Amino acid sequence: MNKGELVAAVAVKAEISKAAAAKAIDAAMDAVAEALKKGEAVQLVGFATLKVAEKAARKGINPATKQVIDIPAKKAVKFKAGAKLAF
Repeated sequence: MNKGELVAAVAVKAEISKAAAAKAIDAAMDAVAEALKKGEAVQLVGFATLKVAEKAARKGINPATKQVIDIPAKKAVKFKAGAKLAF
């Protein structure tokens, strides 16, 4: 499912226009992104939990040259599925 299909599905289920659904989805995604940038966890009970995790610097190997390279530390979003996503 892509964003357009999600907008259409939300519009049908919420009985609103596609424009209103797109605006609501964009606002929700912006709010989630802002919270994660602040380092806050986002918990959507029953659906998922998103949080920022620190990944430590480490050594890696370039598969083309077989040379050891340094991979810098970074932040990444961790996704933990909720009960409604268990199949």
